[in-house]
Amino acid sequence: MTHIDGCSFQFVSPAMPVERAVAELRFGRPVVVADGRRRLAVLALDCVAASVYDQFAAAVEDRHALFLTSSRAERLQPPVCEEMAVPLQGIGYDAASHLVYGLGAAVPTQWRSADPMMRVGAELARLALLLPAVICAEIAGIESRFAACCEIEKHALLATGAARQRFETVVRTKVPLRELGDAEFVVFRGGLAQKDQVAIIVGRLDTGGVVPIRIHSSCITGDLCASLKCDCGDQLRNGLAALKAMGGGVLLYLDQEGRGTGIGAKMRAYGYQHLGLDTIDADAELGYGSDGRRYEAAIAMLRGLDITKVSVLTNNPAKLAALADGGIAVEKRVALPGEVTAENAGYLRTKQKRAGHMLDIETLLAAE
Repeated sequence: MTHIDGCSFQFVSPAMPVERAVAELRFGRPVVVADGRRRLAVLALDCVAASVYDQFAAAVEDRHALFLTSSRAERLQPPVCEEMAVPLQGIGYDAASHLVYGLGAAVPTQWRSADPMMRVGAELARLALLLPAVICAEIAGIESRFAACCEIEKHALLATGAARQRFETVVRTKVPLRELGDAEFVVFRGGLAQKDQVAIIVGRLDTGGVVPIRIHSSCITGDLCASLKCDCGDQLRNGLAALKAMGGGVLLYLDQEGRGTGIGAKMRAYGYQHLGLDTIDADAELGYGSDGRRYEAAIAMLRGLDITKVSVLTNNPAKLAALADGGIAVEKRVALPGEVTAENAGYLRTKQKRAGHMLDIETLLAAE
């Protein structure tokens, strides 16, 4: 209940506990995950100061453990492919950080299978665009030491699914685009943290038929700076041109940099790629799977535009599956190649061979 000038307002949203917990983790503060009578204190290592790391260890009397995802565990100790909990007693901040994302980190001598409650903390960290490695400790008997911390029930995280799909139109306005003429930008706001997402309409939109669309995830390096490491910028510009040539369509520009990992993790992964790792192995070093993007926002935006049947410009079968699962009828797929260069050929081959993208790299190279 909130009181403003004598008036009372009851704000009820299943996303509120998650949003608060996510914000606390990004500030480098612990949150408490509750499941019945159990309480687990969680701290995201990615943005915590070394002094806070030490304070947390003292508060839980060295009964804390580091959660590592199955992707990171497999990089540390193949063929182990399960979530790990590594006891941190006697392990300092620098050593723990190296265990989380360091190349060639020593295999932990002691570890156990992670408690499922730890996974809730890791998912909160992922939603906060932090590395999915969290420090966890049972706080039975010492709950008072964490009384000031944000507390979230385990089931609250599951309840945010519907909230993520509610988006409202903020504004629609005309924007003239070079070589494409007038386009209409439609800004939607909603989902977790009330992010703004943009739909770009080019040409004439006929929502009564099959609408050509492109779902494009943000890529600062490729879209904005013309990076040669990927084909994202090419796909953005080629996608808009193709939609215009088809008579009209929509490009949904989603705020999920680095295949959903965030710009910080993406830059860490780029550093590992410079050392010879491919894009998927580089993300795995940081604890991520091959693709963490989600498409609830795209589905909600299409519904907001009254679009129910689509032709999708994509090479990624995961987008087709997500749309179909969300109740959008996918009538057709249209390939959308970018320029293949010496710098991105390896990246594109990895997407083809390891992520199932529908690309014919050798034909594209032959055409150059």
